[in-house]
Amino acid sequence: MKTAFITGASSGIGKATARALSREGINLILCGRREERLIELKKELSKRVAVYTLCFDVSKKEEVFEKINSLPEKFSEIDILINNAGNAHGLDPIQDGNIEDWDTMLDINVKGLLYVSKAIFPKMINQGAGHIINIGSTAGKEVYPNGNVYCASKYAVDALNQAMRLDLNKHGIKVGAVNPGLTQTEFSEVRFKGDTEKAKGVYEDFTPLRPEDIADIIRFVVTRPYHVNIADLVVMPTAQANSVTVNKD
Repeated sequence: MKTAFITGASSGIGKATARALSREGINLILCGRREERLIELKKELSKRVAVYTLCFDVSKKEEVFEKINSLPEKFSEIDILINNAGNAHGLDPIQDGNIEDWDTMLDINVKGLLYVSKAIFPKMINQGAGHIINIGSTAGKEVYPNGNVYCASKYAVDALNQAMRLDLNKHGIKVGAVNPGLTQTEFSEVRFKGDTEKAKGVYEDFTPLRPEDIADIIRFVVTRPYHVNIADLVVMPTAQANSVTVNKD
């Protein structure tokens, strides 16, 4: 039975992915910063598969390695890594950007992904197999007005996805990315710093993707035969043509 390690599992795409993979009989290591949510999800999914929770912030380097190295033997072999944790802060022109927001996005979206991956690489290399899925964004394919540093962080994810695929190829490790467009999660609430009305407006007058839509795609990707690697996949709601073109009613 396989084991999947999912960051950002306490909400949104990560939570939906945990549910989808549990239905495939895949054991789970659920990671996030909100312990009470992780415990609640563990209670739900433990009816189907073995579940272990790790509460940590991916941007805290020492904490990442300490937590991952503390995994019990039953969960020490990781077959699938879903690098899902990420965030966006602010939507300002670059000249007006908040440096603390920039640091937070780069620390979580780029450095956090690297820290978690670095801690898990040796396990997969030792096994001679593994599957890494990096959750990117359409923002990593096309820069949009006021997206600046968030887009830069997701372009970095795109580059790291390609780099991992090249460098880990000789170890038999599959690497691919899923890049969602407009998906209705807590993402916009975080970006607008709790302004729920502004966040709600992002998804009005059209049908956005749901976390479950992305989770189903991830489930499909990880259940392909081992010789099949979906290297880079972009998915948008039908109403979205690119980062700035959305057909609203």
